[in-house]
Amino acid sequence: MKLTQKSLKAINNPATRHRLMDVLGCTEFTIAQYIQKNSDNLTKAAALQVIREVSGLSDNEILEGKSYTYTPQ
Repeated sequence: MKLTQKSLKAINNPATRHRLMDVLGCTEFTIAQYIQKNSDNLTKAAALQVIREVSGLSDNEILEGKSYTYTPQ
């Protein structure tokens, strides 16, 4: 599963990269590589939660392919 270009652009900033570093437990350099390569690591639940919060995008706007629906618990 990959992220859309729209969501990649929305998260490619220092503040969001730092939040992703915290939830994924890696360096900013690694996060930058994940964004550049559109890594599946960005689709982990914790990363998707950060992406939703900072971008305001729906899951259908974040993820490529099929329609997705996220139901917060």
